[in-house]
Amino acid sequence: MITRQALLLGICCWLGSLPALALTGSGGRAVVLQIGFGSNKPPYVFESERRGLEVDIIVAAARRAGMEVQPFFAPMERLQGMLQQGRLDGIATTNPYSQLKAFFSQPYLEYHNVAVALTQRKLVLNDISDLSRYSVSAFQRARQLLGPQFEAMANANPRYREEGDQQVRNLLLYAGRVDVIVGDWHIISYFNQKLPAELLAHQAVTVYRLFSVTPYQMAFRYQWQRDNFDRGLEQLRKSGGYREIESRYENTPPAARP
Repeated sequence: MITRQALLLGICCWLGSLPALALTGSGGRAVVLQIGFGSNKPPYVFESERRGLEVDIIVAAARRAGMEVQPFFAPMERLQGMLQQGRLDGIATTNPYSQLKAFFSQPYLEYHNVAVALTQRKLVLNDISDLSRYSVSAFQRARQLLGPQFEAMANANPRYREEGDQQVRNLLLYAGRVDVIVGDWHIISYFNQKLPAELLAHQAVTVYRLFSVTPYQMAFRYQWQRDNFDRGLEQLRKSGGYREIESRYENTPPAARP
């Protein structure tokens, strides 16, 4: 005999597996997905304006597949927990290294992560493992997202830390509180513009290209969400819409080349 609880569970599982088109409301209204984005990190996420290179790409790709995005902004650690608890439909800026139990999309954006130190320190950094000799501040979830070699360094380095607010990372570097910061160069450059001029004065930095380009993917609760997003992303690229979004942010912020 099938119990009421078992019947309800079966219905919920069946609904979760339906394609997006089957879940549209009357009048063909699009499915609305609650999607988590990391806290303010221009040019990818302008949190107060609910836009950015990353936000716009994800919204446009979802829309091409008949889905609307309701953005939710929070530190990455919190977003991962919310996805696993079923409180979000998906989160951005992740990849399988995160070890999330989720359905990962095709890569939709690449970050260019670098290590940065004050030039006057004359640090020698030829490999990720060299970071183990120094105090390091990175973005939240970097330990999981930047690959096994970086994770091993972070786990073995008692002076490794991560910041939910990426502007704090820049402040720590210029104040001499950490030896090295790790993050996407565009984000670092943007937040440098927000620091007091006296803090930046006469403090040149050296950029160390220790990392390969980091492709980021969406992580979704359900396979149909992932499949629809991938289809929309492919259409966005083929239509020229992806390039049009990129062009909006090519000079935002004006970042000097490392």
